[in-house]
Amino acid sequence: MRHDQNDNPVEWRIDAEPTPYPEALADMEARAAAITAGEASERVWLLEHPPLYTAGTSADSAELLDPRFPVYDAGRGGRYTYHGPGQRVGYLSLDLSRRGKDIRNFVHNLEGWVIAALGDFGVSARRAEGRIGIWTDNREGREAKIGAIGVRVRRWVTLHGFSVNIDPDLTHFSGIVPCGISEYPVTSLAALGITASMPDFDAALRAHFPAFLASQRKCPAQPACSA
Repeated sequence: MRHDQNDNPVEWRIDAEPTPYPEALADMEARAAAITAGEASERVWLLEHPPLYTAGTSADSAELLDPRFPVYDAGRGGRYTYHGPGQRVGYLSLDLSRRGKDIRNFVHNLEGWVIAALGDFGVSARRAEGRIGIWTDNREGREAKIGAIGVRVRRWVTLHGFSVNIDPDLTHFSGIVPCGISEYPVTSLAALGITASMPDFDAALRAHFPAFLASQRKCPAQPACSA
């Protein structure tokens, strides 16, 4: 039986225990196929991973400095990223064929959704021209990365999504050049002196989700939107 988007709200799944990366990747792939076939609803999946590195389609082996943790091919865009405990990972399975078919708009508003959630904790987060991810100033006043964005779209269904540093071990990022950008450090809510639990951050994401979803049929302020 086909699932109609209007009759089936987006499912929210939150995993309490760290999820192995291969298991998560297989689940995402299966869910995307089921959505394409009209056999499953869209989904937001919030989880953590055990310590690991992922390689995007543009990953440069020279940027894998110390493979102290398992390294997985992610199949998403981008370069190397770290995932581990204390980091909120969000995987989105959304059907863009029913939400404007605009990948650029999806990524733009995905960034905006994470920025809005961080704002609830007093973090002045932002995009940075020419640099993928979510940025803010650390306690020394230096620009630092607090969140990563990496997506893939297959037959207009999205895979992968975002990660936000709540309270991970930031030394684990030193095994790679995060997203190919070596000039800037990484930070987290904890490193900024902000105490927040995963449920706290999840609640902020959920509060801002309706606005993010509604934005999918609108283009950001720019001359033209991608098709």
